Amino acid sequence: MSEVKVNKISPRSGTTVTLGDSGDTFTIPSGVSISNSGTASGFGSTGEVSWVTTKKTTTFTATAGEGYFCDTSGGAFTVNLPAGTAGNSFAVADYTNTFQNNALTISPNGSQKIGGTAEDALLGTEGQSAYFVYVDDTEGWKNVIDSTSNIVGFESITATGGTISTSGNCRIHTFTGPGTFTVCSVAACTANNVVAYMVVAGGGGGGGRHGGGGGAGGFREDKSPVTPYTASPLDGAGAITVTATGYPITVGSGGTAGNRNPSSAGTNGGVSTFSTITSAGGGRGHTYISSGAQAGGSGGGGGHPQCSLLPGGAGNTPPVSPPQGNPGGDGGATGPAGPHGGGGGGATAGGATGACAGAPGGAGATTEISGSPTAYGGGGGGGKYSNPGSASGTGGTGGGGNGGGGPDSSPTAATAGTANTGGGGGGYGGTNPGNPSPNCTGANGGSGVVIIRYKIS
Repeated sequence: MSEVKVNKISPRSGTTVTLGDSGDTFTIPSGVSISNSGTASGFGSTGEVSWVTTKKTTTFTATAGEGYFCDTSGGAFTVNLPAGTAGNSFAVADYTNTFQNNALTISPNGSQKIGGTAEDALLGTEGQSAYFVYVDDTEGWKNVIDSTSNIVGFESITATGGTISTSGNCRIHTFTGPGTFTVCSVAACTANNVVAYMVVAGGGGGGGRHGGGGGAGGFREDKSPVTPYTASPLDGAGAITVTATGYPITVGSGGTAGNRNPSSAGTNGGVSTFSTITSAGGGRGHTYISSGAQAGGSGGGGGHPQCSLLPGGAGNTPPVSPPQGNPGGDGGATGPAGPHGGGGGGATAGGATGACAGAPGGAGATTEISGSPTAYGGGGGGGKYSNPGSASGTGGTGGGGNGGGGPDSSPTAATAGTANTGGGGGGYGGTNPGNPSPNCTGANGGSGVVIIRYKIS
């Protein structure tokens, strides 16, 4: 490879020097600086700039064709401009978003102008960037682009655990079983580390013979101020600000059903937990000649032991604010329609009394924390006696199971609480302990769920 070394190339005639032929390529090695004080084209001084990525923190003189990131966090300073020639350009940008505190001064060369005025210009808007081109001696440096927006990346929580989905500008973690919500990193803005959550416990099992409906699992919710969705009426369980650590999640299972033959009680639902929040399992529905309806997140429905009314179990046990549930309804005493089971309590309403038919379960609570309106925590319906003119109790909205019972020859089965809603199981109301039908039992409660939601943009 041959090499030519000269200090200057000048045209032999005229004013134009041509380098090579069409299609030739000229390589400029890295680190070579090209000085352009005239009107040469293609070197970044005719409306184009090349950005200098080393930030500027003190007064300096700009070079035509360059852009600069200016950091005024340590104090204001000045950018002195070179003598401008038509087509020259330069640009500046607020490196640390501090121009509003310490303005950047742009000073023209000699008597040259900025926007038609021979005075300094001040850039004092947060996040501002400006792009100038020298037009002529009348207007001087003309600002052709001025951005006053401050666009920054949104630093949010990063986390793992559960089934992850998104809704709008929020991320949602849904736990239908035990797991760990692991916060890998937190947001720079403290407000974005306050998470929205819903914790629903398992529903109680429905009673068997003369049975009441199971109570719904306790329902607790808190909506973060920065997460846009419509929460339930029970919003306000208490703010949780997460840190970079693991949060064990417990999801309560549904309680088991009571039996008709032999007569036996069901069980309460299991507790669900997240951080400092615990939701109590739903209370079991009462079964004939057994221990009564149980208290819980929502109480189980009462039954009918030996011709006397049995009260439903208490809700919101242990007590929290807002209440996590409601009491179960009382069982009905013997009468023309026979003894019927009371409805299990729900998240927003108590279970009804089993007077002339199996009683409905209490209504649950509806929230959009999952991304769509969904009801949770419905109480189980009470069972009906064998009287043909009576009806079984319906489960409360939010996963409560329907009650069962009816004529011994063709009893209707109680239905279970819906999984991952905390719905109470339906109770069974028939009487004849010798009936071998598999329908002659209460139904299990539905398992609980934990949902955590936070802002990501």
